[in-house]
Amino acid sequence: MVRMQKIDSLDLPELQPYRTMRRQMDHRQQGIFVAEGEKVVRRLLESHLNVVSVLLPEKWARELSPLLERRASETRVYVAEKGLLETLTGFSMYQGLLAIGKVPPQPALGLVLQQSARPLLLVAADGLSSAENLGALVRNCAAFGAHALITGETSTSPFVRRAVRASMGTIFHLPVIESQNLVSALGYLRAQGVRCVAAHPHTDGLTLARARLESDCCLVFGSEGYGLAPATLAACDEAAAIPMAANVDSLNVASSAAVFLYEASRQRSRPVP
Repeated sequence: MVRMQKIDSLDLPELQPYRTMRRQMDHRQQGIFVAEGEKVVRRLLESHLNVVSVLLPEKWARELSPLLERRASETRVYVAEKGLLETLTGFSMYQGLLAIGKVPPQPALGLVLQQSARPLLLVAADGLSSAENLGALVRNCAAFGAHALITGETSTSPFVRRAVRASMGTIFHLPVIESQNLVSALGYLRAQGVRCVAAHPHTDGLTLARARLESDCCLVFGSEGYGLAPATLAACDEAAAIPMAANVDSLNVASSAAVFLYEASRQRSRPVP
């Protein structure tokens, strides 16, 4: 059921999450996130996640009406002029669509392993503070069929607004484990027979093409600035590097992840001898 309400002011108490879009910690404590843009909001409405409310111009209220009507739970829809919505961001919004969703319950890592098809393909992120980079990593995970993303305690949340936007809504369909101890999580994976392969440019000659990615594995990525923490690197089975020109230190983490995930996909598509 849809409850639609036209508004000419953003002062309603129910609109407080929209007025505080830049207060990421507030939203995190409330267990909510902001989705913005037509594709991201549409994908949120198509997902199984709980939607608290939607704030959008009348044109988009009509356009998304079928999706809103199909949702099982009640959704509050606030309709406003685009100019009013732009006061939330301080700049011209091309589409003017916003929504508030509930962060889904975090799955247990063991349950993800049990319920995922073999061979497992997991991704872990260590020290990723850029929301845009983390969102792009999520998008790569979805593109190449990763079963889950594990973020470490020093990484930002993939549910902050800019990360959700950069993921283009693919975060709504990817299981995410926000670990409080990534080293322990990697140790658990190794105990379950999952190989942990670090993306690390300074290796003893092991290039990505020689890494064994056709069986259960977790690809581990660090930040561009500092790479993987020593403890995280030590917790992996091996490290592999992408061959590149000598005058280039490393790739952006999203680019590196795309290359690693493609190689994993390529190895898994080989005919079984």
